[in-house]
Amino acid sequence: MKTLKFAVLAALLCPFWALAQFKISGTVSGNGTNALSGANVRVKGKNYTTATNANGAYEFANLPAGNYTVVVSYVGFGSQEKSIDLNANQTLNFSLQQLSFVADEVVVSATRAGKKDAFTFKNLTKADLDKVNQGQDLPYLLNQTPSVVVTSDAGAGVGYTGIRIRGSDATRINVTLNGIPLNDAESQGSFFINLPDLASSVDNIQIQRGVGTSTNGAGAFGASLNIQTTTRRDSAYAELNNTYGSYDTWRNTVSAGTGLINNKFSFDARLSRIKSDGYMDRASSNLKSFFVTGAYYGKNDILRANVFSGTEKTYQAWNGVPEEKLLTDRTFNEFTYDNQTDNYQQDHYQLFYTRNLGRQLVANAALHYTYGRGYYEEFKANRTLADYGLGNVVVGSTTITKTDLVRRLWLDNDFYGGTYSLAYTPQSNLNFTLGGAYNRYEGEHFDEVIWAQYANYNGAASMRHRYNDNDAFKSDFNIFGRASYQLDQLNIFADLQYRNVFYSYYGLDANGNPGQQSARLEFFNPKFGVTYNLTDRSNVYASVAVGNKEPNRRDFTDSNVNTRPKHETLTDIEFGYRSQQSNFNVGANGFAMLYKNQLINTGQINDVGGFTRQNVPNSYRLGVELDARWQILKNFAWGATATLSESKIKKFTEYVYDNVSGFPAKTFDYNNTNIAYSPNIILSSDLNYTIHGIGFGLISKYVGKQFLDNTNTDSRSLDAFFVNDLRFTYNTPLLGIKNVGLNFFINNVFNVKYESNGYTFPDMNGGVIDRYNYYYPQATRNFLLSLNLKF
Repeated sequence: MKTLKFAVLAALLCPFWALAQFKISGTVSGNGTNALSGANVRVKGKNYTTATNANGAYEFANLPAGNYTVVVSYVGFGSQEKSIDLNANQTLNFSLQQLSFVADEVVVSATRAGKKDAFTFKNLTKADLDKVNQGQDLPYLLNQTPSVVVTSDAGAGVGYTGIRIRGSDATRINVTLNGIPLNDAESQGSFFINLPDLASSVDNIQIQRGVGTSTNGAGAFGASLNIQTTTRRDSAYAELNNTYGSYDTWRNTVSAGTGLINNKFSFDARLSRIKSDGYMDRASSNLKSFFVTGAYYGKNDILRANVFSGTEKTYQAWNGVPEEKLLTDRTFNEFTYDNQTDNYQQDHYQLFYTRNLGRQLVANAALHYTYGRGYYEEFKANRTLADYGLGNVVVGSTTITKTDLVRRLWLDNDFYGGTYSLAYTPQSNLNFTLGGAYNRYEGEHFDEVIWAQYANYNGAASMRHRYNDNDAFKSDFNIFGRASYQLDQLNIFADLQYRNVFYSYYGLDANGNPGQQSARLEFFNPKFGVTYNLTDRSNVYASVAVGNKEPNRRDFTDSNVNTRPKHETLTDIEFGYRSQQSNFNVGANGFAMLYKNQLINTGQINDVGGFTRQNVPNSYRLGVELDARWQILKNFAWGATATLSESKIKKFTEYVYDNVSGFPAKTFDYNNTNIAYSPNIILSSDLNYTIHGIGFGLISKYVGKQFLDNTNTDSRSLDAFFVNDLRFTYNTPLLGIKNVGLNFFINNVFNVKYESNGYTFPDMNGGVIDRYNYYYPQATRNFLLSLNLKF
């Protein structure tokens, strides 16, 4: 039937094709000299559009005679149009003049590494992200980059997801949006679920592994993700993205932009909805977001405002699957209460101003405000009434001390501040950057009982009984200076940062009395590196960088002021080789990450009964990373990454407490054990073949064995897994639509059953120890099908 429809359509169009007999062709150059590849060329008022090739050439064929106006545009150049009376084949050449605009990239340049800097990093463009963006959470779009392991609570990449880089989790990965910190000030994690479909409004991402260059926000102990959102697009556009997939997964996204208006203004907007039932039972997600940005471009300055927001309602799958259930019910979810959900909304407001103060000095400043609020609701069985500030209930002669109840744990917070940078380039081989930020966080934590089977409110409020209420405040100030000097083939780099953190929270004083407590920490983070250019396309580099990181909220609140853990210190040594050839790019990097007082879970309870993390004096990560891409043939390319590493804790003690006595009846000493969640090998491969707009891809990922704790015990580990995905794409202009894109992903094509995350804990009763393992199974074979329309 489809073949018949196409045949009928072709037959109907044949008379029109027969009348088309002329063509318009030509070239597009910049400033009259350089060919502009990828320039947008369209016929005004018609559904004809194309782009220039590598030589700046374009062509419109089979046009009927008539009057035409051809419009050409290219980012960073003024658009141009020419009109002709077409009655024969005609050549129409264009020479665009470059605009003297300040580039949007200046906004994030202060916190990024350059190609000559002695740090290891990976740049991802909008095209790289669009190729894999089917509505899954942002960590899944980074899965093919070096040293990355991703996981999903719901099993299919929608909802709560996690990312580890070099074995370090999200609390140790610094994330900034346009230079503004995204990490939560207290937990220090980044929750991309709060900004669903963020990738659709991202222009580029730089991933720095290790300590990296100075940035704003929490310390980077595994990596930094520096994300830049929508930048200037000179031509107006509109785009529709719709995805449907397994587990009733839907994504609907509409975005549009005005292009550059009067060479001064631009406006862009996006609206998204993502819904999924999830692979796990009752692991549903209902996510919504929007992104709006407007900019003014002067001759020497840029003013940009971003407003974006995300809301999420996610059924909890946080607890994972008990080990004994894996073989019989991999999608098991122990939560059965109808509204066992997480509900949160986060609004972001950002204002940026960049000014070119001369040929040698560029200033950048930003103000930001983030408002987050929400709760998670959960059913708790057989809870002691007194623990919730409720009185016992007397029914006749029976005193009831326990009850089933439903509670909500709320968080209402404000995060605001400013960032700045000054870039000074007195000569072509020397540049300086001065940057920094001051940010404030105010968080209100409160918990409510919203239903109880039995309750005595002691004359206080009835339902929505608030039984816990405390506030937190945190300020974070940093200033850094950076210099780079090119001496012949040698580049010398230095970066010095001072950071001051003040944290006020509700906790325990030295005597165990509750009240508002505080802590102030000061850090000095120096970084030095050298790069030697072997050729204009290859170099070798080496660097040493120091990073310091404060404990998180639980480390403070679950201890008293004398027993809370110390801050962590990391000395990171990086060295490597980079080469970019016409058909082959490669980066090889070695690293040594040496930790002092790294915080890990040992099972030890402190003197106030909290399971806080404990400092271990010495631990390290050593490894090598490879990131390569080979254009084997014109239409056939292969990208691959590899990480071989060793992550060790030199010495630590595990504590196991008896539930009856409450004392540490057992302790176990360990030497040179693997750090939990740190596989020794991570491999990825991306094979791509394209022809006539049709693309085929085989994407593979291998992750080695991971331990769930720091004891090197095989019975408490994640098995290695090897997963393959297939990708089919088709892109073509059609009926006046600039591009129609079809994408079909088959994930886990070989139906592998594997777990990418988990946890373990001991339990002892009467001297007998039991160990309990929980796992997060990932989806078996599943698909995502999307339709993309660009206008």
